[in-house]
Amino acid sequence: MEETLKRQLYLARSWTLEYVFKCPTFHSKSGGIGLFAETSFPGSPGKNSHFYFFFIMALVHKLLNGTCILRKCPKPRVASCPFWGTRFASSFQKPVAAPGKASSQRKTKGSLEERHQREVALEITSPEDKPEISFDKAIKEEMKDHFRRLKDDIVKYWIGPEGRPLHEVLMEQAKVVWQFRSKEDLDKWTVTSDKAIGGRSEVFLKMGKNNQSALLYGTLSSEAPQDGESGRSGYCAMVSKIPRGPFEMKRSYDWSQFNTLYLRVRGDGRPWMVNIREDTDIIQRKDQMYSYFMFTRGGPYWQEVKIPFSKFFFSNQGRIRDAQYQLLLDKISSIGFTLADKVDGPFFLEIDFIGVFTDPAHTEEFAYENSPELNPRLFK
Repeated sequence: MEETLKRQLYLARSWTLEYVFKCPTFHSKSGGIGLFAETSFPGSPGKNSHFYFFFIMALVHKLLNGTCILRKCPKPRVASCPFWGTRFASSFQKPVAAPGKASSQRKTKGSLEERHQREVALEITSPEDKPEISFDKAIKEEMKDHFRRLKDDIVKYWIGPEGRPLHEVLMEQAKVVWQFRSKEDLDKWTVTSDKAIGGRSEVFLKMGKNNQSALLYGTLSSEAPQDGESGRSGYCAMVSKIPRGPFEMKRSYDWSQFNTLYLRVRGDGRPWMVNIREDTDIIQRKDQMYSYFMFTRGGPYWQEVKIPFSKFFFSNQGRIRDAQYQLLLDKISSIGFTLADKVDGPFFLEIDFIGVFTDPAHTEEFAYENSPELNPRLFK
């Protein structure tokens, strides 16, 4: 490609010189061939010949120099060509600056050339500099990552639950499941509101002060959407994402050795609903959850909330069912917090951590008597 460009530049220069020396209108009246001799252009007065010829030569020179700059070729030097003549070559040369200004002009010229070269490099990108995109390579990397995670899970399972020895797990009395110390901890949660059905409530989740907590805040609005279908509205929620293993397999939390949910929160005095979902693959049970109330005190002080798992009541599609069932603690998929107290206005809830522990003083297994397992006579 470089040889072709050099050949094109050579042909352009040859064509220009041939036109200059062979055209009869460029010959002077005295028979000499002087570029600034008195010449006459066809259909033009003789006094404008110098201007027209100089203008044509300037255009050709600008074209050649611009081509060399864009293609990053050596720039032709007009003064070094013997066919241009000394007077024409001297017209392209810049006037000699004073000794004191020479160094500053050279620096300015060098900086301008470097800036122009950077701009050209940004505009003209070589195909070799483009990032290589390969779907096959991406799929292979993804498969390697899944197999690596599968290998780690097998090794952890061989050692014990969660990769720890069994005796350590059995002796454990308390455990922090979620804490908020970085943005990665926030990525394990998702927020939603009645905007999904056309409502006007807003909810946001961000890191708290000094990155030591999660701040859930927003505005609650109980105004029903004007769609002709929904008659009620006004809720905001924060739900944990379902944990995933290799090859996107669903995982669950095993809290069977604990009996109490433990939270450290700070709110504005509003009541919240704590919701726990079981891990199930049955479609008919996807809207089922276990819930209990959490009352915040308000003010600047933190509060520790302890809710026994036996207090959680069973609901389906937001309605408390007559038949109550006990929560299965070995198949917990997610936990969430819902605000729907029908009080319009701003709200906030700050959470330090969420954990579970074993309370030896709590011996209750299930708090509701209308259960088919505890009282089967009521459901005959």
